[in-house]
Amino acid sequence: MLLNGKTAVISGAASRRGIGRATAQLFAEHGARIAILDIDAEAAAEAAAALPTVGNGAHIGLRCDVADRASCTKAASDVIASFGAVNALINNAGITQPVTTLDITDADWQRIVAVNMTGVLFLSQAFIPYMRDNGGGSIACMSSVSAQRGGGIFGGPHYSAAKAGVLGLAKAMAREFGPAGIRVNSVTPGLIQTDITGGKLTDQMRADIIKGIPLNRLGEAIDVANIYLFLASDLSAYVTGAVIDVNGGMLIH
Repeated sequence: MLLNGKTAVISGAASRRGIGRATAQLFAEHGARIAILDIDAEAAAEAAAALPTVGNGAHIGLRCDVADRASCTKAASDVIASFGAVNALINNAGITQPVTTLDITDADWQRIVAVNMTGVLFLSQAFIPYMRDNGGGSIACMSSVSAQRGGGIFGGPHYSAAKAGVLGLAKAMAREFGPAGIRVNSVTPGLIQTDITGGKLTDQMRADIIKGIPLNRLGEAIDVANIYLFLASDLSAYVTGAVIDVNGGMLIH
């Protein structure tokens, strides 16, 4: 087991068919004690209770609005009070909105940037001091192929901008906190079949998209979870500031 005896925090992990939930399940199967953070407290608690048991204590589910600094600070304090230390932080929470440039309102921009980019900053700021005091850790940040190619199927330009910001933020944090033993990396998924995309693709849309994917299929949540597992484990002990594509070849660059 790659995470035996370790602890991990995963944001946005309550959705039944999401990347965060798949990551929590996989991490627990590899021995990690999990803290699920989600804006829905009840769903977070239920998701944590459904995870496989591990030897170093019970999993927990807590409410956390990643766009609110105070909420992130409280969540970190509560996790440390329960776990004592955190080895891995997965900045997974995110939202999207399919609108075009001229239709983006001030509120749209602020909401998308707040959750997708500012939330990465706030949650990282909340946990990094504890990681630093504990001798290091791993932080993985959710970006998107839309940050690299400009625009996506389900995300507008503001989503692309926020996810591109995540890449720069993660690289800067990797450079700053590497001496403290904290690794920071980003993951850029392509089109992954989750609750966000569920029901929105017609058969024709799906077929057209797959034509542009060399691996000839859409991604699954476990495809991204496997990369998070690699980044959280000692297998990636010499990897920081990296961007790992999980897109089936949709974008090769």
